[in-house]
Amino acid sequence: MKKDIHPEYKTITAVCACGSTFEIGSVLPELKVEICSACHPFFTGKQKLIDTAGRIEKFRRRYAKHYESKEEA
Repeated sequence: MKKDIHPEYKTITAVCACGSTFEIGSVLPELKVEICSACHPFFTGKQKLIDTAGRIEKFRRRYAKHYESKEEA
């Protein structure tokens, strides 16, 4: 590696909007994030379930003729 061309990689404290902090490695002096694993709905268990059944039914209605022609053949 060439000397004096690479940024200094160091350990910094990242701060989330929820107030949680954690140590990470970075070339930036500080890092502020909007969402982290402490406040993300997937990790906290407060995830909303999406009505995929309605989407599937809409898809089947839209392509019903296509599937019927394949079943007849």
